[in-house]
Amino acid sequence: MNKPELIDLDASEVQAFIELTRPVLDAKDHEKLQAILETFLWMMAELEKKKTTLERLRKELSINTKKTERTSEVLQGAGGEDVAPGNDEEASGQKPEKKKKPKGHGRNGADAYEGAERIPVPHESLKTRDACPECEKGKVYVLRVPRKLVCVRGQAPIEATVYELESLRCNLCGEVFTAKDPEGIGEEKYDPTSASMIGLLKYGSGLPFNRLEKLGKYFKIPLPTSTQWDIVRKAAIVLAMVYEELIRQVAQWDIFYNDDTSVKILQLLKENQQIEQEGSKKRTGIFTSAIVAVRDDHKSAVFFTGRQHAGENLEDVLQLRAAELEIPMQMCDGSSRNVPKELETILSNCMSHGRRKFVEVVDSFPEECRFVLESLGQVYHLDGIACKKKMPPERRLRFHQEHSAEIMEDLECWMNEQLEQKKVEPNSSLGAALSYMLNRWDKLTLFLRKPGAPLDNNICERALKKAILHRKNSLFYKTENGAGVADIFMSLIYTAELESVDPFDYLTKLLKHPEELRRGPQEWMPWNYQAAVAAAQATALRPDVELAI
Repeated sequence: MNKPELIDLDASEVQAFIELTRPVLDAKDHEKLQAILETFLWMMAELEKKKTTLERLRKELSINTKKTERTSEVLQGAGGEDVAPGNDEEASGQKPEKKKKPKGHGRNGADAYEGAERIPVPHESLKTRDACPECEKGKVYVLRVPRKLVCVRGQAPIEATVYELESLRCNLCGEVFTAKDPEGIGEEKYDPTSASMIGLLKYGSGLPFNRLEKLGKYFKIPLPTSTQWDIVRKAAIVLAMVYEELIRQVAQWDIFYNDDTSVKILQLLKENQQIEQEGSKKRTGIFTSAIVAVRDDHKSAVFFTGRQHAGENLEDVLQLRAAELEIPMQMCDGSSRNVPKELETILSNCMSHGRRKFVEVVDSFPEECRFVLESLGQVYHLDGIACKKKMPPERRLRFHQEHSAEIMEDLECWMNEQLEQKKVEPNSSLGAALSYMLNRWDKLTLFLRKPGAPLDNNICERALKKAILHRKNSLFYKTENGAGVADIFMSLIYTAELESVDPFDYLTKLLKHPEELRRGPQEWMPWNYQAAVAAAQATALRPDVELAI
């Protein structure tokens, strides 16, 4: 649509025009015209408000406000028939499985509280082989599964203990004798667990320092924001050794997912003002990049915050890669800033990004979008089967070549037909969605040619939610150093989550063994640190034997 000629009209002129057209149009047509013009006036008034956002305006106008991109939800009410249950299964040639009740609904049982303390409670009057009080003939035995009661109590995230060491003084010589420090309690005021908890709350759960300070006041535990920062800053010096080793190790892995999101660093925003005043062409953008690496059953995530784009950060990581290794695979969206400029990767593009462009225009082109979304839905269903059966990369590749290749070929032919035969206007939103997919078709279909190639970049998008959660709650970093501390904590926390490791336990163990980390940080990755902890404990019991790392 070409840009119309703009004219200035105030509310009184619009109302006068509405009245002027009343005798000319019939009642229904006049009501439509009146509604159109009043909608225009309302939109202009909303746009003049400073707090109005495009997202809020879309919601007010009910424009594509679906909360999910699930195919059945997107296509519902978009014209034509709704997606039938089991449609994807039938199209893929697989027998529809009986749907099971989804997990995560209903009350949590006692077994769900894996981190709870478990206290056995013996019977108050009976023990094994006692006579039955009821029938007085049989004997009672302990059941293998006891009855379980769950009691959930609240407590402060940070607790403090004051040890009052008794002191005695001689009334003659004045010598003072003080009780020894309790075992395991030294001069350090803040235990490593405090740094782990503060880091986990701040960089893992998005709780700003000032809110944690306020929460501490409720429990009479003073914890100023400056103190919290000092604790995590000192902890980051120790954790940096593992963070750097993590980067070195993942550089040798097989598949890399990367993307970035905007962030604010006050120190760099001040530099931006100077750059604008000088009229310089230096980059002013500030980003947090997430790089997720995969090898076999292991997954790892590293974060970088600063001026560099995701592609530049990935290039820095791959500089540490051994020269004899094969060219790695990379998954990202279609943005050029995600691709390294100097190093080669086997590039694959995210199918979810291409699919989303059809979700956005489904209300305007329901039938065309239905075909695309259902076709991609079949491919995702097949990939889900491959994941569920834990197919090795080579077998997964053959599975997709046998079942998904024909679906993708039909989809490509259909897309080309829409544009070549002028069934779709190339400049329309649907034409743009089709062009986006066709221009990146080889990169979108790498999973049909390369073992292990992923379909989308969703795992990296989920990783970036850590940075987005922090941005939403804390709004900004003060300095680049503060952003660097966040990168260290987020990387170790999210990698622990990907490896199904308790991040609190992991951070605490790292902070309790700084000397061992210096000697061999490679032994303290989330997937092998427990063996290093066991070795350190064994050495502590035998002080004459050095820890062999």
